[in-house]
Amino acid sequence: MNLNNWFRQVHRWLSVAFTLVAIANIIAMVQEESAVWIGLLALLPPGLLPVAGLTLVRAAICRDTEASAVRRKSMTGRTSKGAEKVTKKTAKPAGAAPKLLSGGNPQIPKGYGDAPVQAYIAAMPDWKNEIGRRLDALITRTVPGVCKAVKWNSPFYGMEGQGWFLGVHCYASYVKVAFFKGASLHPLPPGESKQKEVRYLDIRKDDPFDEAQVASWVEQASRLPDERM
Repeated sequence: MNLNNWFRQVHRWLSVAFTLVAIANIIAMVQEESAVWIGLLALLPPGLLPVAGLTLVRAAICRDTEASAVRRKSMTGRTSKGAEKVTKKTAKPAGAAPKLLSGGNPQIPKGYGDAPVQAYIAAMPDWKNEIGRRLDALITRTVPGVCKAVKWNSPFYGMEGQGWFLGVHCYASYVKVAFFKGASLHPLPPGESKQKEVRYLDIRKDDPFDEAQVASWVEQASRLPDERM
């Protein structure tokens, strides 16, 4: 039996003793007998009861404090493990290559300026990387001050305050160049679109790259009303 249980038993027996002494006093009063020792004995249990009661209260407080400490420790452990799991799940290795989507198109976060476009080009797989570099250099050279962005995992080129005139996208076997006002270009880019004004140029691995013609289309497109996206 531990100390707390012992004090609990003492407190219980003191309560019983007080009750018995009180009954004895009542019997003595009824019989009109003077019993001083019984009266003094009645003072003993009430004097000890507070001591036992305070001890039990103190033990209960200590027990609750220990239980709270254990709960806090347990919660801290679970929180730390949960945070570790989230970190492991969301953390990406430094310098990890961008994910390639369907058809080998790089997944690049939306962004404006040259940096996201260069990140897209760097992630273009195999021979498409060289096509992307040549297109970017040709457009930058043909349209000084051209604005760039990556939207919907595709590089866009446009004029400041006007909109976009050209976009690039990777597919499994070719690189698609979209002229958003292509129907107004001369000659027409060869690829048709479901959208009346859009025309496409699909560049495959072994296709000749006619820089002069592409530069002419880019220069014409940059002077047309641009597409707002």
